Amino acid sequence: MPGQNHRPPRRPNIVYILADDLGWADLGCTGSRFHQSPHLDRLATQGVRFETCYAAAPVCSATRASIQTGKYPARLHLTDFIPGHGRPWARLRVPDFRQQLPLEEISLARALKPAGYACANIGKWHLGGPGFGPAEHGFDHVFSTGVNDDDKQVSALTEDALGFIRAHRYEPFLLMLCHYTVHIPLEAKQALIAKYAALAEPGAPQSNPTYAAMIEVLDDSVGRVLAELDTLGLTDDTIVLFGSDNGGLVHWYIGDGPEVTSNAPCRGEKGTIHEGGLRVPLIVRWPGHTQVGRVCDVPVSTIDLFPTLMEATGVPYNHSVDGLSLMPLLTGAGGIGRDTHYFHYPHYHNDTPAGAIRRGDMKLIEFFEDSHVELYDLAEDVGETRDLARERPDLAEELRQQLAEWRVSVGAQMPMVNPSYDPRRAHEWESYPPPWWE
Repeated sequence: MPGQNHRPPRRPNIVYILADDLGWADLGCTGSRFHQSPHLDRLATQGVRFETCYAAAPVCSATRASIQTGKYPARLHLTDFIPGHGRPWARLRVPDFRQQLPLEEISLARALKPAGYACANIGKWHLGGPGFGPAEHGFDHVFSTGVNDDDKQVSALTEDALGFIRAHRYEPFLLMLCHYTVHIPLEAKQALIAKYAALAEPGAPQSNPTYAAMIEVLDDSVGRVLAELDTLGLTDDTIVLFGSDNGGLVHWYIGDGPEVTSNAPCRGEKGTIHEGGLRVPLIVRWPGHTQVGRVCDVPVSTIDLFPTLMEATGVPYNHSVDGLSLMPLLTGAGGIGRDTHYFHYPHYHNDTPAGAIRRGDMKLIEFFEDSHVELYDLAEDVGETRDLARERPDLAEELRQQLAEWRVSVGAQMPMVNPSYDPRRAHEWESYPPPWWE
């Protein structure tokens, strides 16, 4: 009407809830018959769940860097968890990778703040110490401590997140709620552990009652955040994302601890470049924009989240990223025009240094110690049980060459021959920090 004051539409809020070490198959909606995750299962029915989302690396810091920047960890030279750990007598000497996300990199917060976004990082950061924390990368509100209460600070982090949402409900905001759970050491309230101990089936792929209890607590946190958005009338104006930073940890690193989880049918776990180390859950909901209840089988990556959120918010950026916007997949408008994914992990962890390329359904893994390769058809063999490298040597060599060319294009650091190599001590760690450092 003439004279009416028209306001431009408000940019959407972003709530990104990130779990630590949550495996691809750990939720009810991704196939678990033991773990209970009703709030996340419901979220998946309200938006798009990606069946094949890859962490950019099989460990946390590198993947978190990819989320913040939209770039491959290899390009950033941030390829392992900070601070990493060494095997001084192994066959290869791993690269001297970056111990922080460079300040010149444009983070999600730094990109969104000029558009009026209030930005919070609550919980785990793991992208650098003093001088390289969330505040230095553009986040206005930073919170990472609180009473543990036998839940790895889930309650404290959630309460702070709810307070941030309430405080900024009248302006667009970015909330990164980065939980420490379900990372080891495993801990939960005894009553909740007892609940799942009574439900566990001996010998089942997933049967750790403490781990199951931690997933329930994580899921409850998600439910509280979603309920707060409903209460404040922000649901329709908020993009909600849920994901993890790497594949699930199956075995404790040291000692005789219990099996943690199972990534079946995928092979491998956190710290490996097989599917179980790289595949992670990803759910995205934006009412009125994302399709409802869609399961998308197009392979995507954590490098895609930065450009996706920039397109969704309408905030421009003029620097290069490696990822592609997932908005066509979220809205059902079409594909994203990519058939190749690359991985580079030149470190020792739960396997030896390796790189990988997935082109279409074919995946090649190159192990750097002896340069041998493995080739799998993921459409027929998601468990990577049948190595086709000898059956299809031409394709294996073609993919190996393509992977090598990509490494050159991004300036990837490579491990070198170790002059101190001692086969008798090759598997010894120089120093082994507590595993929860990761």
